[in-house]
Formats: sequence, structure tokens, C-alpha cells
Amino acid sequence: MSERAGVEERRRRSRMPMIVGIVVVAVLAVVIGGVVLTQHSASSGPVDPATPAGSIPISRAGTSFATTIDDGVVVAGRSAPHTLDVYEDALCPACQSFEARGGARIAKVVAEGKLRVRYHLVNMLDQRSEPEGYSTLAGNAMICGAENGIFPDLHVSLYTAQPEEGGTAYTVDQLVDLGQRLKAGPGYADCVRSAKYAPAITATFARVAKDPALRQPKTGSFGTPTLVMDGKILGPGDARLDAVAPPL
Repeated sequence: MSERAGVEERRRRSRMPMIVGIVVVAVLAVVIGGVVLTQHSASSGPVDPATPAGSIPISRAGTSFATTIDDGVVVAGRSAPHTLDVYEDALCPACQSFEARGGARIAKVVAEGKLRVRYHLVNMLDQRSEPEGYSTLAGNAMICGAENGIFPDLHVSLYTAQPEEGGTAYTVDQLVDLGQRLKAGPGYADCVRSAKYAPAITATFARVAKDPALRQPKTGSFGTPTLVMDGKILGPGDARLDAVAPPL
């Protein structure tokens, strides 16, 4: 079996365990007492009411922060006493829930230098959009946004206005338009249109899907979002993230 065929087969076989993993992690985010996040926390301000017809609405991050790119990984913040690795898919409903409940407090402590976050974009749900491929397309746009100074607002906007799983996905033109309205740097449009980081996103998913250290404790398989705090996966009863990023 070729390497590409092997990756596709792992995608097919993992679809049901992945969905189970998402449900488990979504429950962790919702049942907030003493798990990962202890209170509901909005991640953005109001959606821009002046959104042009057919465009993705802009939502603003509560706090801005600097980003860099490290081998296809978006790194938020500089050196800090703690590091959070977030493995996410732009189409994942539980990732949207995590951003809505914890994005604002995480952005705040990143800006304060208390936490560094590494966002690993994966394309686990590429086959769950119409047309297929939105996880890669939006993940690439997020990395391009980090490269061009708009990641905090772009990240919040794409999760706040996330397409439904199995529904119609945003297009390249819509993602380029969103970045331009967010005043992205001059390289953003070409980065999105060329799918610059698509190979990195595919390679990340192929690697993490078979990493035993990233398997969900409840399911034994990889799911999104997966959260790793200071090298150790976060699970039920683990309040380490709360200690670093307390409720606002």
C-alpha cells in the first residue's frame, strides 16, 4: 500500500473513533467544573454588523498577541513558563466550543507572557465538508494569517462563523476576502491561494493520528481538540490549564 493510500485508509478507519473522541472532549469542555475550563468565557466581541453579502463575518479576539510559524505550527507568544499544544481542525465542532469557552482567557495569558500556545492544524475532517477539503483550506488560511499578522482575529472569526460539519464550506475567495478585511499583510492572499501550508497540515495529521501519546484516554484514539499542557495530555479532572488561565 502506498503512503498516500495508507493515510486515506487511516482516515476512513478512524472516522468513527474520531467522532467519539470529539464527543468526549466536547463534554469535557461543557461539563466545566474541575475538568479543563471551569467557567464559560466568551472569546470575542460582537460580530461586525457591516459584513458584506456573501462574506465571512469578522469577530474580534479579546486580546491580540504575536505569532510566529515553526515548521507549520502557529506559535502564539514568546518564551513562557508553560506551553499548551492545541491540536485542532477548523471544521471540528468541539474545537469551536473550546475556542468559545476558553479563547479569551488563553489570549490574555499569552499576551501577559504566562503561557505559550502552539496550534497544530490538522485535516481530520476534510471529507466532511462540501466540497471536501475545508479543514485543509481553513487551516492553511489560519497559518497564513499567523504569517501576516492577523491570526488572533482570523482564528476567532473562522470558529465563530464555522460552517456546519457536512455542510457547504467557505471558498478560497471568501477566505482571502476575510483576511483582506482584517488588514492582513501583503503575502496573505498568495499564501491562501497557493495552499502554502497544505502539505504541512497533511503531514501533521498523518503523524499525530498514530502517536500513542496523543490518544484520548477514554477512547484510545486521536480526536480534536487534543490539549497537551507542558508535555502531558489534559484529561478529566486535570485543572492545570485553569491554574494558568483562570476564569475572566
